[in-house]
Amino acid sequence: MSSLYVLGARQRKLLLKKEEEWNLYEAALILELDTESRAVRTCVEYTSPPEARAHEHSSCVFKSGTLVGNMLYACTSTEVMVFRVPSFERTHYISLPCFNDLHHVAPTSDGALVAAVTGLDMVVKFDLQGRVLAEWGVLTEPAWSRFSKTTDYRKVESTKPHKSHPNFVFELDGNLWVTRFRQRDALCLTDSGRRIEINAERPHDGVLYGGKIYFTTVDGNLIIVDPQTLVVEKIIDLKHIDGQKSLLGWCRGLLPQDDSKVWVGFTRIRKTQLQENILWVKNVFREGMTEKPSHIALYDIESLQCLDEFNLEAHGMNIVFSIFSVPGSQQPPSISAQTPGRRTEPELFLPQT
Repeated sequence: MSSLYVLGARQRKLLLKKEEEWNLYEAALILELDTESRAVRTCVEYTSPPEARAHEHSSCVFKSGTLVGNMLYACTSTEVMVFRVPSFERTHYISLPCFNDLHHVAPTSDGALVAAVTGLDMVVKFDLQGRVLAEWGVLTEPAWSRFSKTTDYRKVESTKPHKSHPNFVFELDGNLWVTRFRQRDALCLTDSGRRIEINAERPHDGVLYGGKIYFTTVDGNLIIVDPQTLVVEKIIDLKHIDGQKSLLGWCRGLLPQDDSKVWVGFTRIRKTQLQENILWVKNVFREGMTEKPSHIALYDIESLQCLDEFNLEAHGMNIVFSIFSVPGSQQPPSISAQTPGRRTEPELFLPQT
C-alpha cells in the first residue's frame, strides 16, 4: 500500500463572487489518500478558535508542514500544531501575537521550531512552550522595522502586499534558509550573503532529498539545486509534460519518492484582485485550455511522464500546501550526504516532440 497525507483546506460556498483568500476557506483539512485503492479518509478537519483569528470568516488552512518520524508539524495562518500520526493526537499547540499568514513550520536540529511568518516578512524561531528564541527579517531592513511588537497580528486580517513573502524554511549544513517568493530565491539567514538564485517564476518549497534541494515555482516548474554550489542543475517544466493542454494550477507542495518520481501539488487558479501574483497565467494560458481542479500528480522526471493524478476537490479539498508519505506505507530513502556533480548551467528538461 502507498498512502499519502495531504494538507490544505476546504473552500466555503461563496456569497460573493470575489472573495479574498484570507476569507475564502472554511476548514483546514488533512486527508489520507491510498493511491492504490483510491480510498480517502479525513484525518483532521479544523477551525481556528476566535482568539486566533481576525473574525469569524477568517480562512482556516493548513499551510506547509513537516513530517519527521511519526510527528507532523502543521500550521494555520496564526497557529502551530504538532500531531502524532497516525492517531493525530495533538501534542502541542502554539499561537503567538506575531503569527500572521504563517506559510511553513519545521523543527530545527537543536530541538526548536522555525516558522515563515509571511505576513511580517520574517522568520521566527521558538520552542514548544511558545518562547521566542530568535527573529530574522528576510530583507535588508531589520525585523520589526515596519511592524509593531505591541500589536496582536493574529487579529489583523491581512498585511498584503508583502515586500518579500517568505514561504518555506529549511536547514542546510547547520544553517537556516528561507525561500523568498518575490525575490525569486532562497536566502541564508545565519550565514550572511549566501543565496540561491532561482531563474524562473516565483518559488515555493525547499525540500532536501537525495543530496539535492527541490523547489517548485508557481507556474509549474520543478527546480533542482546542488546544495554544494548553490546552483540550479535542472529545470523540469511540468506544463510541457502535460502537453500544455490544461492550466495545471498554482504549483506548490512536493514529495520526492525516489530519484525519478515526485508528487507535486496544484491548486486551481481563481480570480484575485492581486493581479500581479498571477501575471504568469497570462503567459501560459492558451485558447482551448481546460482548467484542472486542485490535485496532486506523480511525475517521472527522467522519462518526463505523468504517472498518476488525484483529484482533491472530489474529496472536499480546494487548496493544497503539503504532501507526505504515511509512515510505514512507503518511506523515501534518507537524505544523501554525497557530493553531487557540478554544473555551470541548468539543464532544461522538456519532453521530446
